Amino acid sequence: MVVAQEEESGSEFMTISTPVVIDLDAEEEERAEIKKKKRKKKVFYGMKTKKGFARKGSGQNTVLELFYYLKEYKEPDPYVRDIYWYDTNRKQIRKSRRVDRKVGVILHGPYTKKIGEVVVEEGIYYVGTKHGRWTQKTKNDILINKQRYYKGWPKESLVSYYDQKHTKIKEIIPVEYGIKEGNYFYFLESGEVAVSGEYQYNEKVGKWSEYHASRRGRKKREIQYKRNAGDKNFDPYINKEWNTKGKVIYDHVQDKVRRQ
Repeated sequence: MVVAQEEESGSEFMTISTPVVIDLDAEEEERAEIKKKKRKKKVFYGMKTKKGFARKGSGQNTVLELFYYLKEYKEPDPYVRDIYWYDTNRKQIRKSRRVDRKVGVILHGPYTKKIGEVVVEEGIYYVGTKHGRWTQKTKNDILINKQRYYKGWPKESLVSYYDQKHTKIKEIIPVEYGIKEGNYFYFLESGEVAVSGEYQYNEKVGKWSEYHASRRGRKKREIQYKRNAGDKNFDPYINKEWNTKGKVIYDHVQDKVRRQ
């Protein structure tokens, strides 16, 4: 499969070739092998954890969440959109792009959610991201959702690499239920981000950023897309541009004021 080059608002995006779907077969084999061995209590994927719980409601409607969290803080993958952590102030599990380290601990290990005596959701976290097989049921024990992840990325996501051994990621296209959904990244061979943005229901949304190849982490161009996939009649536009020295060479707001 080859993704064709495209141009949007004067911005030329890069191409990939022979992308592969994230493969969880090796992960499943690894997990089966781990089960055969005697595993240390509260140690998952080689990292020590503590056990926690969150409870709300009463009687048959009591919602109980059982989880594990890292004993020592570890920074989650910065490229994954949804990070799960436990807020010790609010006494609840939260999902966000960033973790408040003052009150947050990173979820890592098995997770179970129960309403009364029925398990309505279960899976496993890997450093704050959903990992492996996750299932959801109604409180009447009817299966309503089953998904598989690899360290925060939906299993259907397309990944291409610079090398045959699949060690240097070139591009990640997030795919969930057959549509583009989540954070998109294109990397330089050095590992630096070249292009980043977000998809919602196959649509590019929010600000997409391009970076100078010769200047580590320095932005080249920022393009504004619709705020969410439901927005209609929105034409993408270049919001800002910078030269290799970091100086702004184009600003949409200033240009708009100047033209008025």
